[in-house]
Amino acid sequence: MPNSSAYPAKMSMILLSHLLLAPTARRGPRETSLLDSQFPTMSREQFDELAALASSNHVVVRAMERLLPMLREAGDEARAEWADAALAAERARIHNALPSLHAICGAFEEEGSDVTVIKSLDHWPDLGSDLDLYTNAQSGKVIDLMKRRFGAQIAPRSWGDRLACKWNFLIPGLREAVEIHVGRLGQTGEQATLAASLEARSRTIEVEGQSFRVPAISHRLMISTLQRMYRHFYFRLCDVVDSGDLMESGAVDYEDLRRSAQQAGIWEGVATYLVIVSDYAQEYRGLGYDLPAWVRTAARFGGEQVYYAKEFLRIPILPQSAGLYRSQLTGLLRRRELESSARLGLLPWLATAALVGQKVTGSDKGIW
Repeated sequence: MPNSSAYPAKMSMILLSHLLLAPTARRGPRETSLLDSQFPTMSREQFDELAALASSNHVVVRAMERLLPMLREAGDEARAEWADAALAAERARIHNALPSLHAICGAFEEEGSDVTVIKSLDHWPDLGSDLDLYTNAQSGKVIDLMKRRFGAQIAPRSWGDRLACKWNFLIPGLREAVEIHVGRLGQTGEQATLAASLEARSRTIEVEGQSFRVPAISHRLMISTLQRMYRHFYFRLCDVVDSGDLMESGAVDYEDLRRSAQQAGIWEGVATYLVIVSDYAQEYRGLGYDLPAWVRTAARFGGEQVYYAKEFLRIPILPQSAGLYRSQLTGLLRRRELESSARLGLLPWLATAALVGQKVTGSDKGIW
């Protein structure tokens, strides 16, 4: 797990981690000393690097909301202005995107199709860089609706997009792409079982006076696991903060989560995801989350395997994540979900093609 003495070049992530995971009431002498010593001496360039890292980790609003009072209390008006400007800019982006997200959901409902917002609102009061939706409507209907109602254009689709049954739409005047998963979830669209139960168990939340359908807590954690443990192999800091808040609030029904994740064949991945979140919180606030012992037993590894690189918290692909992939594939085969098994079986080939493309052309665009 990263720390300030061993990873001086990663100070921005360390500061953000302390700022977000150790609220003022829980900060010990180490956290207080580190934050008090770093922010008053931060140059404009260093602050901009920290703000950019907060943006890529979807924590700008929460980070700046905690940083601003510290700077004002210290009488540091210059840096308070920087933080205030970063906060205002991010809030403006969010306030522009949220009505569009609500309008899109409303259009689906008006035309008789269910739609659920996945991932994007998990970070509230922050918002993801894309607007992510799931629907069980037919793809042709989705494309027609987005073009007809919003003048959307379809972004070029990669091989991975096609396997995953997802489309990215570009809407005039909207900075964020709208990513719509149709009938399937997972990197290769292998999660038909999870997708089939998503909308039936969705719930309604209210955000700035507007209602949205979002996944049940168990489904939300499973979708996060699919994204982090089976697809990207890295965590954003928002994943730790978002999932940690759920665990600390008592909102997680671990028995329900285990049953649902076992049906989807990803229980070991979910358990590992939860343990990593808890271990990372333990490092930066001195207290993990109260996980049942059987969750920790089911985990393949924990936070000791996490390392910082290229803006995110990375988890090793070999052998750790590869073991989770094999377990998921074995489960699909055992349940005779042959189409899903075939889709998931293409993942190593897709990853290899992406790696070759990255080395030859410098980009994996069109593949991953």
